[in-house]
Amino acid sequence: MTNLEPIDRAILRELAADGRCSFTDLAERVGLSVSAVHQRVRRLEQRGVVRGYAARLDGDEIGLPLTAFISLTPIDPAAPDDYPKRLEHLPQIEACYSVAGDASYVLRVRVASPTALEELLRQIREVAHVSTRTTVVLSTPYEDRPPAV
Repeated sequence: MTNLEPIDRAILRELAADGRCSFTDLAERVGLSVSAVHQRVRRLEQRGVVRGYAARLDGDEIGLPLTAFISLTPIDPAAPDDYPKRLEHLPQIEACYSVAGDASYVLRVRVASPTALEELLRQIREVAHVSTRTTVVLSTPYEDRPPAV
């Protein structure tokens, strides 16, 4: 994002705060015409700066109140580093981060209960042949904050 004009940064700040913002409202907020905003947003999408738009769901309301972070450490350091591929079929995994440190990856998961988490951990260990370390989230004061563009 090093080659972003200030107006593009302003557009990105507005979209990050409200991805459902209409082009008319967006144009008003950043001081451009609707057609100019539309062109800039389309260009940002084509460049891959804007990768998509999504609804943020409330885990409690959809029956998935338990969030946890699971660190994966290979049992055999010589094993292929294909854990994301091995685990992509598990829908409980919301995010997979490659990390530096003792662990190779950290997963963010959302499940219905401690029993469901226990079952997911069993599946992860079985499929990926890794050891795990789990941190259960007690509360989330904030999440999915827009980046400081």
